[in-house]
Amino acid sequence: MQTKTERNNPAAIAELSRRIALLAEGRGHLTLMHVCGTHEHAIVSSGLRSFLPPSVSLVSGPGCPVCITPEEDIGRMIHLAEHGVTVTTFGDMVTIPTTQGSLADARARGADVRVVYGIAQSLAIAAQGTEVVHFGIGFETTVPTSSVALEARPDCFSILSVHRTIPPALAFLHEAGIAVDGFIDPGHVCSIIGTRPFEPLARRYKTPHVVAGFEPGDVLMAVYLLLVQIAEGRHDVENEYARAVRPEGNVIAQAHMERTFESVDAPWRALHDIPGSGLAIRRTYREHDALWRHRDLLSSFSWEPRHDDADCRCADMLVGACSPRDCPLFGSACTPDSPIGPCMVSIEGTCNIAYKYG
Repeated sequence: MQTKTERNNPAAIAELSRRIALLAEGRGHLTLMHVCGTHEHAIVSSGLRSFLPPSVSLVSGPGCPVCITPEEDIGRMIHLAEHGVTVTTFGDMVTIPTTQGSLADARARGADVRVVYGIAQSLAIAAQGTEVVHFGIGFETTVPTSSVALEARPDCFSILSVHRTIPPALAFLHEAGIAVDGFIDPGHVCSIIGTRPFEPLARRYKTPHVVAGFEPGDVLMAVYLLLVQIAEGRHDVENEYARAVRPEGNVIAQAHMERTFESVDAPWRALHDIPGSGLAIRRTYREHDALWRHRDLLSSFSWEPRHDDADCRCADMLVGACSPRDCPLFGSACTPDSPIGPCMVSIEGTCNIAYKYG
């Protein structure tokens, strides 16, 4: 097996590119999708798409948790912050625009909105006697830390869970008729849940999957392995990221998740309600579920959906139907300093990455 350094060697990259071109020859146009902002960063920052033949498109799907967090949940956090609760969140969430402004706007109006780098910081604030609601965003990668926090049953602390899971989103893409010939699955998610949850998807929709790491060589190898499967008529789940991912995943983390969360149908911003894709806090821990703990405050919360700019193509971006430069707002009306759509806000957003690397 190649080491990470060997796989990213220029000669190895060139050889993989040559083999990919040979495999793609005569197969018509192929669309491969990843669902990970870190993959998109590796692809764009390294110019990886230039190593692929024109007949192979490598598109970005709904892999940015900030981009798919519903505006209404951000509105709830703004409401709580403006009614005396200390809100903690990760930095990307602060500037997401909504009809009520952003969390940054609420902070400018005097609300206590704090950016943290991990949930432990939120717990430390709560331990001082401050009533804290932590914004629980992210896919399976970040859920275990929320689980451990809930199991500690800390005073003055709760989570507003907008956690989402990846396999149901891939099923949604298939059911919505999005044409994808193969998936590159996110290595960090699979380090938690393993490769097995993707096997029913591969069988049901007859689509190959490859779990990949985050170096350019990892992603290019995943493309190669997908094309080998396509050439051989297979639809398996292969693990390119074996140095970090096991088929069964992290069973300890999964046990924590199972004890604290249950699957529910949930909305994804710019998409739709996706069955079984959300994680709600179990009743056992509801004293630390912000929706329950602060139900009186939230009873006065009202929401008017924001009408996105008609020219904004974030919804298309999240299903791989277009690239940032297909959006007329990209780089002019919509920039990281003045974002219109969520894909421009997060460092894992497709538009933000494209803007950064030109």
